[in-house]
Amino acid sequence: MLETSARLLRLLSLLQQRRDWTGPALAERLGVTTRTVRNDVERLRTLGYPVHATPGVAGGYRLGAGAALPPLLLDDEEAVAVAVGLRTAADGSVSGIEETSLRALAKLEQVLPSRLRHRVDAVHAVTVAIPRSGPTVDSRVLAELARVCRGLERLRFDYVAHEGGSSVRTVEPHRLVHTRGRWYLVAWDVDRSDWRTFRVDRIRPRVPTGPRFTERPLPHGGDVAGYVAGGLETATWKHRARIRLFAPASAVVARLPGAAEVVPVDEETCEVVVGSDTYALLAHYIGLLDVDFEVLDSEDLRAHVARLAERYARAARAR
Repeated sequence: MLETSARLLRLLSLLQQRRDWTGPALAERLGVTTRTVRNDVERLRTLGYPVHATPGVAGGYRLGAGAALPPLLLDDEEAVAVAVGLRTAADGSVSGIEETSLRALAKLEQVLPSRLRHRVDAVHAVTVAIPRSGPTVDSRVLAELARVCRGLERLRFDYVAHEGGSSVRTVEPHRLVHTRGRWYLVAWDVDRSDWRTFRVDRIRPRVPTGPRFTERPLPHGGDVAGYVAGGLETATWKHRARIRLFAPASAVVARLPGAAEVVPVDEETCEVVVGSDTYALLAHYIGLLDVDFEVLDSEDLRAHVARLAERYARAARAR
């Protein structure tokens, strides 16, 4: 009986590792016949595990989702990762899951072998969390946004802007991004016909959702994390300007910040939008590129560059 129980646990572990298994492949891994595999699958079903079987040459077994959550089998590394993740979640940026995370952690630590419990305790003992000062996200809102992203359902929500004003937005939600301690929704704004990034803590979804939409190619060549990071960088600029650089795009792209998008004009010229908190810093930064340039759309920056040129000219004439 002990051998059968151990084999059932091994079979369950295999089914949780991969989506699909053939009967012969499972039989080979377990060292039994395919008939024994069929019998063991039936035993798992009686224990509440929804193992689906597909007959035929291309058939096999798959562990599906059931009405209740059966016990999960985790290897050592998975168990440690889940325990550390639960402790982090208890102090994280998502509100409403702190108590649930602690309950799940208590259940997991109760059955952890001592060697693994020591590893988890060691990580917790030497980890120092920076006290959170930013906003938290309602776990129900986050779950709803994840649902409509996955289901490709159009969403309407009330949104509070940085300045405090409120508006109703209609979007096609695509991705959620977590960076710098905050959650962001990347979505196609239907009314503005463009991609937008929204702070999740400022979103209040309206119901019902829908209708469904067709997924669009993601911005920034599919690099959604880079798209959000670039937007966060440029959002802090107080002043910005479009600059024509008389140099190939390939010669300057590596010397510009990630938020600056270089647009080639021809083989020897390119344009870029850059920004800074002051025109002095912006002019200094452009000068560090050490190429000829032309300010295209900012009279203030053009005037500052002219004053800077006069200052440098006086310095060059001085004896």
